Amino acid sequence: MRPLLLRFAFALVLALTLTVQGQTPPPKKKGGKKGGDDKGLVKPTMADTIKVNVYADNWFVLYLNGRLTAVDSIPFTPHTVVSVDILPEYPMTIAVMAKDNADPKTGLEYGDHIGDGGFIIKFADGTVSNATWKAKSFFKGPLNGDVKNPRVEHTPIPANWFAVDFDDSSWARATEYTEARVNPKEPYYNADFKGATFIWSSDLDLDNTIIFRTRVEKPGWKPRWNTKPDLDVSGPPFK
Repeated sequence: MRPLLLRFAFALVLALTLTVQGQTPPPKKKGGKKGGDDKGLVKPTMADTIKVNVYADNWFVLYLNGRLTAVDSIPFTPHTVVSVDILPEYPMTIAVMAKDNADPKTGLEYGDHIGDGGFIIKFADGTVSNATWKAKSFFKGPLNGDVKNPRVEHTPIPANWFAVDFDDSSWARATEYTEARVNPKEPYYNADFKGATFIWSSDLDLDNTIIFRTRVEKPGWKPRWNTKPDLDVSGPPFK
């Protein structure tokens, strides 16, 4: 018999055998809404997510709408680009803590050197770092650039600096810096940061711990999905 006829005959025999044994072949799944089901639930899918690229000199932690979203996995060098997929919800409050490499007691790096920072981020929805963001320094040093007698100034960091309702109205705007001034390393050039700008406080050299904040508004935005997570991820690693 020809191969096509053989396959047809085999399928017919299998179907007859299952029927005789009291079984029926499994029914085909019916198509439904994208990310939905027969109960009217619409779940988000990866098509609803957007990518975020982040580069920091030297380290960062990112919160979105008060939730921990990304942490630089390498606390010093080599510098790395962290790319994550997020499920955006608007309005979206973005809060970042960025740290330059600096001894907490002297503000110096590599013994007697003054380092410099730099932070850049791009969301696939078009949100980018620039001078519209708020920025505040919480660790400065060595004061006056004095490497012979280095002193530092630490400002207590608010416990809720990443919260949606945190008041940053008195903070100054971030300062933009050129790519040449920050001098990013190779991973930066392998990622998409088009349209984004390096930012820091007004002192790229002496300010070592910076918190950035901004809020992204999208009037009229509604999620495509109607489901919410049941798990609580607000507690780890403390509960």
